[in-house]
Amino acid sequence: MRVLTAAQADDVRQALITAERRSGLRFGVFLGQPAGGRRHFAERLHAALGEEADDAVVLLVDVNGRGLEIVTGERARRRLPDSVCRMTAMSMATAFSVGDLVGGLLFGIAALGEQATARR
Repeated sequence: MRVLTAAQADDVRQALITAERRSGLRFGVFLGQPAGGRRHFAERLHAALGEEADDAVVLLVDVNGRGLEIVTGERARRRLPDSVCRMTAMSMATAFSVGDLVGGLLFGIAALGEQATARR
């Protein structure tokens, strides 16, 4: 099952690159069905980043299960506290609920990147 078109995937990749360049953090997105619980799977993806995990942000979107998880590393969390991630997730979920997966992703990546940059 293909979730994004090639053009949409390019837009998401560009948003990730922009957020990374502006903030200095590493951003990653997983779209699909997680193996096991969403949070646990998102945390495993984050941990798989190894040494980069402390400065990383992983967004997991369970498209079929209609769920979203945002996991931040230790240093990333100082710039993106849970309250910021929660507000961003709510905005993303609103976009997702009206069928705008790409718009929600682009908004969320940009918002987190901007917040992390502002708190540098």
